[in-house]
Amino acid sequence: MISTIRIQTQDFDLAAEYQLLRQLKASVGAVVTFSGLVRDLEQQQSINSLTLQHYAGMTESLLQGIVDQAEMRWDLIGITVIHRVGKLLPSDQIVFVGVASQHRSDAFEAAQFVMDYLKTKATFWKKVDQNGQQYWVESKSSDQAARDRWSTDD
Repeated sequence: MISTIRIQTQDFDLAAEYQLLRQLKASVGAVVTFSGLVRDLEQQQSINSLTLQHYAGMTESLLQGIVDQAEMRWDLIGITVIHRVGKLLPSDQIVFVGVASQHRSDAFEAAQFVMDYLKTKATFWKKVDQNGQQYWVESKSSDQAARDRWSTDD
């Protein structure tokens, strides 16, 4: 399996990332992609920006571990994970997860697994700027619940 993991400040091209996964092998029969965006609302109020920070080196290692787990669970051809850091504005792209496989069920499940684990296991911190006030975003129990449904005592 071919995996690509990038943490970057610059935006990514969704169509280009899709094409790279599609062209990995002639046996690719399904490509599933997910792109997460900065919501303009946090706690029912508009935000000015979202700043993402990470622990360089550790974050990439944790993401690779998540990708490795997905490869063990499903028959995959390729996975791409891109996560942006730095200051982002409402509707900016934050994250891309793309999975290529021979069959759609493997691609769908692996993409959801990677995203669910990324939200709870990768070392990213989010700070919201809202009306001149800044605060860190707390983890959500719904993200933990989504991750837990994949758990096999990891």
